[in-house]
Amino acid sequence: MKRVFLVAVREFVVTVSNRAFIVGLLVMPVLIAMFAVLGPRLFNFRDFKVEGDVRIIDPTGLVVPQLRTALDARRIAARRAEVTQRALQNAPPVVRELAGNRGNQAIQTALGPVPELRLEELPRNADIQKEKTWLLENDDAHKHIALIAIHPNAVLPAGGELEYGTYDLFVPANLDDRSDTEIQQSLREALISARGEAQSLNRERINAIIQVPRVRSVTVTAGDERQTVRGFNIALPVSVAALLFIGVMTGGQALLTSTVEEKSNRVIEVLLSAVSPMELMAGKLIGQMVVSLLVLALYIAMGLTVLTSLSMFGLFNPWLILYVLIFFIIMYLVFGSLMMAVGAAVNEMREAQALMMPLMLILMIPWILWMPISRN
Repeated sequence: MKRVFLVAVREFVVTVSNRAFIVGLLVMPVLIAMFAVLGPRLFNFRDFKVEGDVRIIDPTGLVVPQLRTALDARRIAARRAEVTQRALQNAPPVVRELAGNRGNQAIQTALGPVPELRLEELPRNADIQKEKTWLLENDDAHKHIALIAIHPNAVLPAGGELEYGTYDLFVPANLDDRSDTEIQQSLREALISARGEAQSLNRERINAIIQVPRVRSVTVTAGDERQTVRGFNIALPVSVAALLFIGVMTGGQALLTSTVEEKSNRVIEVLLSAVSPMELMAGKLIGQMVVSLLVLALYIAMGLTVLTSLSMFGLFNPWLILYVLIFFIIMYLVFGSLMMAVGAAVNEMREAQALMMPLMLILMIPWILWMPISRN
């Protein structure tokens, strides 16, 4: 047992004192920090503005007035504000606090400038096939982005029917999906308003009928009650699987690499003159497991720090850390042994890479099955 301990200590010291290990250990936190800083700049949509000309053929004569109202810049801004407020109502309290009074600024940043769409009404008997060529006649001053054909029964169903018609939307190639989304949302609002007006119902009454606010559920535990955080029960299994994967790959890859290198450099022959093969393998396995536990502890500490900063630590059960350690030890001993077996069976890393593929597939099974596991 003493020899196993000595091999384990040697394996741990050699790995931890390696500059590559220290750099690799810090790479992930640095990448996360870089993404947090650069992410908002990379995904900045403030420079894109939905603008252009839209033509419509409306045989009902009732949709165009409503669509002009829906495409008005002030109405679009109000619609965005309503959507954002509904989203914030379902968000955790900490998110609402972070939003504060900067709601309009957040909308502007996330969705970009308010669209500027110019609507042109065509005659009711216009030829759709001829009008489609208009979409190809773009210039820098006037972008032709959509041709809309309202169905005759889009506002009032045909006699004896209950189903309403809809509309056809024609767009040029490579139209940005944000332009398509704005037009579709405005058309939906215009059709609802036109149908309500045809039934002598105003928009406010329709909204009062169809809108049911979503309430925040309350999670009840044995000794406490708290607001339910949506997505937490899904994110937690994914985080645990990521921790196990990182821990096993950190130690397992080192076991495989060191075993192959010691065989190719004939260092293993010197080691085997002092210890038995079983003692050598057991010591290497334990030493790298301690290294992986060090990495695991670092990432767990980072996760707990994030939960504390977001005031979500109360949702976390500390006993889960114990379960993570138990499952990690089981998982590491299995895959670490298999990776050492691969390293012992080959003489070059090229051969090891071919044998590693089945192990990687098995290791990825929790990621493939994370959705049914998280919902059970």
